[in-house]
Formats: sequence, C-alpha cells, structure tokens
Amino acid sequence: MMDALIQLDGNCLLWIQEDLRLDLWDPFWKGITFLGDRGWFWLVLSLLLIVFPKTRKTGIMALASMALCALVTNVCLKNLVARPRPYTQIPGLTALIPAPSDYSFPSGHTTASFACAGVYLQTLPRRYGTAALLLAASIAFSRLYVGVHYPTDVFAGLLIGLAGSWIICSIAKKDISTRI
Repeated sequence: MMDALIQLDGNCLLWIQEDLRLDLWDPFWKGITFLGDRGWFWLVLSLLLIVFPKTRKTGIMALASMALCALVTNVCLKNLVARPRPYTQIPGLTALIPAPSDYSFPSGHTTASFACAGVYLQTLPRRYGTAALLLAASIAFSRLYVGVHYPTDVFAGLLIGLAGSWIICSIAKKDISTRI
C-alpha cells in the first residue's frame, strides 16, 4: 500500500513536469512559490491586519495559527519523518528553484498558507477569505510545479494548516463566550 502511494506521488510529479510545465508559466509559478517563502507574505498580511482595530483579532489569530503549525511542521514532523526532497529521489525530476535545505514532509509553504487562509476564511468577509484560500491553493500547487514537494507533503501541509486554524479559531470563540 505504501509503495503504491510513493509510486503515485512520483508519477504525479513527473506528469506535472512533463505535461503541465511550460517555459511561459515557470516565472509565474516561481513567483507564487516565493510568496510562501518562510511565510513572509502571510506574516506581512497578518501584521497589516493587526494595525487596524476592526481586523486586529484576525491578524493575531492568523499569527497564532502559523506559530502553532510551524511547531508541528518545522520543529516536529520534518525532523521526525526526514523525507528527502523528490528531485533527489525521482530520476528525471528537475527542481525549478534552488534546493531547500530542510526535509520534504510536510510542506511548510502549504502549512503556513492554509494556517492563515483558514483563519481568514472563518473571520473575514467571504470574498477575502475565499481569495486567501485560492492563494493558499496556488502556493500549494506551486510546490509541486517547481518540483520540491510530493503531493502527499502538500496534502499533509493543507490538513495541518486547516487544523491549526480551526484550533485557534475555536480557542478564540471560547475566549469570547467566557467573557460575555
């Protein structure tokens, strides 16, 4: 079962490289993946939300969600699983960006993106939450497109990010209801 999943992971990446990658699109997807580098875009956006009283709580919750998810992903799981990057394991797969120095599982870009987008979706007007979710999905796909993550890395990052946002939003709702 696990061998079949590993094979499917690799075949999916090769399919993306062979059938979806186009020189014309490479700069676009590299730019999208750059938005997720170290979570900088989400950090800046969340800090900007903190500046305004109406969105301050959302910004704080998004930062808390990112912090929680970074502990799970970058401190625990990446080192525990120690999965090598796909371009080092799949013959013929080429990464389009410089080699990341950490392990592959789970995708930190995807985790941070969904940690924030999940909070925004639950706390901001629908159009802003939906836009954040679409950007998070684009960043997640970009990690596959540039060849630095397996699909299962990205899927795990998505689940961790959404779980972290749900936990933080649930805690925030409990905090509000105990104060009323």
